[in-house]
Amino acid sequence: MMRMSIPYERTGRTQQKARTRNALIGAARELLAEGETPNVERTADRAGISRATAFRYFSNQRALLVATYPQVEERSLLGADAPEDPIARLDAVTEELGRQILEYEPELRTHLRLSLEPAPNQPDELPLRQGRAIGWIEDALRPIREMPERDRRRLVLAIRATIGIEPLVWLTDVGGVSREQAVDIMRSSARSLLRTALSDPSPGR
Repeated sequence: MMRMSIPYERTGRTQQKARTRNALIGAARELLAEGETPNVERTADRAGISRATAFRYFSNQRALLVATYPQVEERSLLGADAPEDPIARLDAVTEELGRQILEYEPELRTHLRLSLEPAPNQPDELPLRQGRAIGWIEDALRPIREMPERDRRRLVLAIRATIGIEPLVWLTDVGGVSREQAVDIMRSSARSLLRTALSDPSPGR
């Protein structure tokens, strides 16, 4: 009979192990906010935890980054019972996107800055700049079948241009609105773009 492997964190002293895991995740988020893409060794050093112990929780950098920003691995922000109405689907996606932007703002700002430097980091060194939101928006618009693929892609990119760390920076730093107001403006703009596209199925013409 085959034995199931039990994760290290679920065996013995689980509360202490949860605190250790949270300390490692917190240290990784600090490093991300400072402009560094953390590996397990560097994160262990920052958290004051031995590297050997850290590797019991995170076997590699990818596992660490996924724990730090779980949405890195998400292919959709919609659940199994997602509505078919594209506006309702987009509202759900932009609501979650807005929440993520506010929660991870320091890290996202740092990675935006790094991506704009004269000698930018390689894409795999900027885990929060991987175009995840484009896929999430595409998923939201999946029920729209009558729109040509070229126009759908144009609409997805237009919506993505209205919501993300880039417009948040402009709205708060230049526009002077609060972060909550900025998210509301971004979501409203995304909804308006979709409504316009649905009423005029040829946005590129």
